Amino acid sequence: MFLAPIAASAIAALAASAAPEVPRRPVHTYSIVARDPATGEIGVAVQSHWFSVGTTVTWAEAGVGAVATQSFVDPSYGPLGLEMMRAGKSAPDALAGLLAADAEREVRQVAMVDAQGRVAAHTGKKDIQAAGQQVGKGFSVQANLMANDKVWPAMAKAFEEAKGDLAERMMVALEAAQAVGGDIRGQQSAAIIVVPGTPSGRPWADRIFDLRVEDHPRPLEELRRLLLVARAYRHMNAGDLAVEKKDIPGAEREYGAAMKILPDSAEVVFWYAAALAMAGEVDRSLPLFARAYSLDPAWRTLVPRLPASGLLPADPAVLSRIEKAGASGPGR
Repeated sequence: MFLAPIAASAIAALAASAAPEVPRRPVHTYSIVARDPATGEIGVAVQSHWFSVGTTVTWAEAGVGAVATQSFVDPSYGPLGLEMMRAGKSAPDALAGLLAADAEREVRQVAMVDAQGRVAAHTGKKDIQAAGQQVGKGFSVQANLMANDKVWPAMAKAFEEAKGDLAERMMVALEAAQAVGGDIRGQQSAAIIVVPGTPSGRPWADRIFDLRVEDHPRPLEELRRLLLVARAYRHMNAGDLAVEKKDIPGAEREYGAAMKILPDSAEVVFWYAAALAMAGEVDRSLPLFARAYSLDPAWRTLVPRLPASGLLPADPAVLSRIEKAGASGPGR
């Protein structure tokens, strides 16, 4: 029973102790909550014709679960749902308990997935049509105020058939929703969060992806672009960590992976070149330094500042070659 060990009175108290009452915002939208059984990753993604949808609809915590709360949205479903799942309640029990304490549940649309992949969803009878949901193995898709009732079935089919990691599969689901009509009002904002299935004990590190497009004429296109950039910078971060550990081959590998994703980023190219130089591969690094300078000349001025931080060799002859990379004349 969902009432044990958290009693109905405790659930009501949780709701009452949430943030001060605020006007219910009509965040009509389509979203997905999901867990990847292969990695344990948990995520939530959303798009709406509403400003900054991600700050209201999307909630996730590593090792706990994810929540999407929308329609005439009560944001407290997010933190309270996570709190109950953290305390050991399943997603279905957590959602049932919160709905039982909500006198306005018939205007809500909420979905939850927990760290074991158990899923629950609710579409209120008073949600603006077209509205509905579809629960699958380890995921739920839901939508309201849609152009038609094809949206959530298209999302479910796309998610189940998509390849790639959880973020990619959820992104494909959002794109499928838009392709069949999406929000009847159009597009404005979007968001995606992916967290690990097991917490690290360092909350700041437990965000695999946490991306938001607050206001954009084509938010899904922008969200996909940001997802690509985020993937590159995950490699950049790993490269930085490898440099800290004096693992130059590891840094070269990670920066190289980032450059394959963002070949026209001066920052990505420069740090890949720096990793090569630190590995003693100065000749290989010079064309990359030259490329970085061509993309943004300001990077050339950074070179003499880096040896003191251990980020470039302290050899004056090597530094001279690096600074002059791509320039004509002696010393190139």
